[in-house]
Order: sequence, then structure tokens, then C-alpha cells
Amino acid sequence: MTHAPAGFDFEALRRYPDVEAGNLQAHDAADRLLLDTAADRLLAGGVVVIGDSYGALTLGAAAGYGVREIRVHQDPYSGELALQRNADAAGLAGTFSSLPLGPELLTGARTVLLRLPRSLDALEEIAALIARHADPRVVVYAGGRLKHMTTAMNTVLSRWFGSVTASLARQKSRVLTVSAPLDPLPANRFPLAGQHDVGLPAPLELRAYGAAFAGASLDIGTRFLLPHLSGARDASAAIDLGCGTGAIAAYLALSRPSLQVIATDQSAAAVASAVQTMAANGVADRVQVYRDDALSTRPDASAELVVLNPPFHIGASVHAGIALKLFADAGRVLAPGGELWTVWNSHLTYKAALNRLVGPTREVARNPKFTVTVSTRR
Repeated sequence: MTHAPAGFDFEALRRYPDVEAGNLQAHDAADRLLLDTAADRLLAGGVVVIGDSYGALTLGAAAGYGVREIRVHQDPYSGELALQRNADAAGLAGTFSSLPLGPELLTGARTVLLRLPRSLDALEEIAALIARHADPRVVVYAGGRLKHMTTAMNTVLSRWFGSVTASLARQKSRVLTVSAPLDPLPANRFPLAGQHDVGLPAPLELRAYGAAFAGASLDIGTRFLLPHLSGARDASAAIDLGCGTGAIAAYLALSRPSLQVIATDQSAAAVASAVQTMAANGVADRVQVYRDDALSTRPDASAELVVLNPPFHIGASVHAGIALKLFADAGRVLAPGGELWTVWNSHLTYKAALNRLVGPTREVARNPKFTVTVSTRR
């Protein structure tokens, strides 16, 4: 049965404060297909939405089907902020609550709308939490674009649920309908754990929840950057911007015992992972971990040292906009004479942008894949 959500203009959705550009959209055909597929279940309430990019699912359910008390989890903080802004603009504030990925989000849930994550670890963590905490009669509608879906996703879901069926494709999108949580359930694997030799007296311990970039492995760009940080300026405090699982923050704290470190990321999974990483390395007393949209809560000209391994994609799209946003915020937060140390894929040629947004930039190291630079705030 197909329903067209009435009273909601998908085209009015904005991505802000995330990067906006002509080739970056705030909704797609998979959002509409998910709402159409789940329409009859939505009317019964008990709705949870996971992975809603900018509000298409949440606000489409609220405006088109009259759903209220929707529980929502979005891993990126920019997505949460965009959802709230879009809800305010549509007159739908108060129809949902944003919650961490955990029992409070899912307890008693009867219908779950899920935008399939690209990471199988992220999908498994979500599936495990739904199976453990939702109503036993829960139905999960897991959708995405065909180009990002694989049969491995069905396999992951089948570890936790007895029924996984696929819809026909529509507008290059598909929905998996998932039900019947297994009994007994498999053991929990999260957070994942990894040890890495980075030239310190003891291995660097990393912890990772499912949606954290690179999992418990050490990103190769970060591995190239770390030994060069011995050349960073003396500072009493430093910021690991876009901290991921916290490798850079933990390394700084371990290699400079007097340093206070702030680790910040917009990903809820990254922040939860970094908290565990700091505890595993015994530096939780000197590293504060925050979820933030870039450095929006940090005052101007307040930092001595910022270290950044920027992402080169926004969701599934390769786009330089997120790196430029992070460079600009680092430039704003650095005090005169402060340094931004950055590692980036060499083909991206970020040096001109760093000169413009931060200050004079010099190359510290380069290999066939990565470049390390330091930019000094004027």
C-alpha cells in the first residue's frame, strides 16, 4: 500500500549547519520509500527513527501520518541540529525527542525506521540493540540506496532476527523488512578493541563502537601523522578536532604528560569510543571528550594547538566542504601563534585553503598518499 505524506514539503528541508551545496541533498528516494513501506505500522505508534539524515523520516512521519513521541537517534550532531531547525521551520517542534543509541531509545519500540549505515559494524550494533530492547513484535524497516546496499547487510540482520525480506526496488532504493528477534541472542561485541605500536612505551589502546570511523584499527593517515607531532609547539593544552576513536588525543596525552587535551567530534559513536579509549590508556583525567559541531562551543583565539585528520567525505559523498569547515573553525579558535597540524590525502591539495583560512602553512612530511602540514595563526 502506498501513501503520499500530506502536508510536508521534502524540498524545504535544509542540511544546515552541515555543508550545503547543489549536489548535496537533504533527502532522497529511500526516505520516501521507507515512509510508504511502513505507513500502516506508523499509525500504531511506538515509532523509533535511526539514521535520519536531516529529518525527512521523522518529520515525514509526523506531518504525513500524525505520529508523535517519535524517538530519534542520529549519529552526527549536525544532523540533530538540522532536524531541530527543519522541525521549527515546519511547525513540528515537540513531535520527537533525540536520544543516544541505547536502551532508552529502543525499549518497547514497535516500529523502527532505519537508514542503513554503510558500516556493517554500525548495522550490527544497531540490530543487536533493537533485538535486545524493542518490543518482541517489533518490525524494522531498513532502507537505503541500491548502490550502497549489499547482501552482507542481510547476513548481519539475520544474526539477530528470524525474518529478513527485501522489497522490490523503486527509484534506485530498496527496503528490508526485518522482524522476529532471535532467542537466545548472540553475545555483544562492542566496543571493539585494538592495540597499536606507535613508538610509545606501551601499545596505544583503541576502543570503538560500531559507527566509529576505522573501528578499532588505526587509520593510516593518523599513523603517518603521529610521529611528526613531536615537532608541534609547546603548549599547555591541545585540541584533537574530529577525534574519531581518540587516537590522536590519547597519543598526545601519553607523549606529553603535562598536556591537557580536548577531544571533539560530531559523531556520537566517535565520542563514546574516545571516552573508552581514554580510560583504556589511563589518560581520562587529562582528556575531556565532547560532542560538538566542529568547534562551535569554543571561544575565538583561545587555543594554542589543534590537531586534525579531516574526513574527505560527507556521508556517502566525496566532498571537500567538511574539511574546509573544520579548517575555518580551527583558524577562528587558534590564538595568534597557535598551530594547526593536519594530515590529508595529498591529491586534495589543501595547502592554499589552509593558508587562507588559518595562516602560513608549511609541509612537514609527505609520502605517496599523505601530506602533513602545520599552519600558524597570524
